Formats: sequence, C-alpha cells, structure tokens
Amino acid sequence: EVQLVESGGGLVQAGGSLRLSCAASGLTVEDYAIGWFRQVPGKEREAVSCFSDSDDMVYYSASVKGRFTISGDIAKNTVYLQMDSLKPEDTAVYYCASQYGRPSLANWHIPWRYDDWGQGTQVTVSS
Repeated sequence: EVQLVESGGGLVQAGGSLRLSCAASGLTVEDYAIGWFRQVPGKEREAVSCFSDSDDMVYYSASVKGRFTISGDIAKNTVYLQMDSLKPEDTAVYYCASQYGRPSLANWHIPWRYDDWGQGTQVTVSS
C-alpha cells in the first residue's frame, strides 16, 4: 500500500521560508514521479512542482519558479519542497502525489495522472 505523508507546513510571514517534506512508503521514489499540488477552498487543485528521479527532471509552475526548489533524498524515500520568498497568495493546503514512470513537460501538472495522494499540510503566509 502506498502512503505519502506531508509535513512542514505552518504559518510564516511574507518573504519567509518553509520546507515541506513528502515521506513515501510502499513505493520507491527512484521509480515514481512525485508532484506537489496546492489547493485553496473553492478553487481547483493547482500543480506546483514535480520531481522525477528516473530521468533527473524537475518541473515548476510559472507562479513558483525561481522561489521554490524541489529535491529528493532517495535513501530516505522523501521529496522536499523548499519554499522561499513566500507570498500571501501561496497560502493553501499542499499535497504531494505519486505517479509511476516519467511525466513530461506537457502532462506533469495534470492531477488525474497521479495515483496516490497524501493528506495535505496547511501553509499560511501572512502579509
């Protein structure tokens, strides 16, 4: 059974930083792409970033590129999302999700392509 557990969310002032973690079990991060999504109540789930170790690729949405950094620790089977220069509009519940294989630039951001999801962690950025 695949389990994804997010942690690291919290309350931070604008301009601050947080590091989210996605600890995976039941799968090997080497073989799966791990994506980060976020959602605000009443809005659609938005893709943030994706880590694909098998082809050494990372992807970012335009709204976070240059501020967020995704990375993986294969030994710990964990993917991290380092979030710097946070803005109030980054406030959301952040989810990690997994899909087998290698996504592409054209489809990494599509939620239904991911099979398993974590429970989410709240990130709140105050102005």
